Amino acid sequence: MRIEYLYRYPVKGLTAEALEQTRVEAGGAIPWDRAFALAHGDADFDPANPNWLPKWNFMCQMKHAKAALLFSVFDPGSKILRIRAPDGSDVEANAMTRAGREKIATFLTAYMGEEARGQPIFHHIAGHVFGDQKTPVVSLNNLASLRDYESKVGARRHRRRFRANIWFTGASAWAERAWIGREIQVGGAVLRVVKGTIRCPATEVNPETGERDANPVAELRSLYGHVELGVHAEVVDGGRFAIGDAMELLEI
Repeated sequence: MRIEYLYRYPVKGLTAEALEQTRVEAGGAIPWDRAFALAHGDADFDPANPNWLPKWNFMCQMKHAKAALLFSVFDPGSKILRIRAPDGSDVEANAMTRAGREKIATFLTAYMGEEARGQPIFHHIAGHVFGDQKTPVVSLNNLASLRDYESKVGARRHRRRFRANIWFTGASAWAERAWIGREIQVGGAVLRVVKGTIRCPATEVNPETGERDANPVAELRSLYGHVELGVHAEVVDGGRFAIGDAMELLEI
């Protein structure tokens, strides 16, 4: 098996950033993946005690399709986050400073309009991952599974709908569903597959148009009797991996 695409998503719900390579630590996620999030004003999120909360407490494509049309890029060196809206308006600020995060929150709140609840706050808490799972994970998706799904539904379903960290080739379609509990060598790291990725209404959003133009959850259920596409894995042994690196299931 081989890594074909590698992504991180610095801001929960916003743009994928393509990577050539990355390094992970045991128990962690890909650095800067879901490192920032806009929490709604009514979210019970305490930055002093950053417990995991479900995604609807934050700006996310499950609830806010228009978020797909925001283009964002984060520079870990300068800590500058840039976000551009479809109308050309934008914001640029140091996301590691309070003033910078307040500036970003003001921009995103205005963009969301009536979809914003209360007074949203843009967060970054060192070491906290605003992921969809309660513990940090790396998500892996099998391109063969996506292609099988597309062939059966008779339409393209852009891979960015599914917001994976790693897309790989070399396994048969849906083989990954049998990997739960197995360890897998990914480049120089070892990951343990912990669960399948249960899909939600965020996948309805076309990442190119921002429109809800498909229903992958219903399609998967109808075609396969389940609503999973991809798997989540915890990092057991840290290390580096890159596009083109091999992936191999380890012996039990």
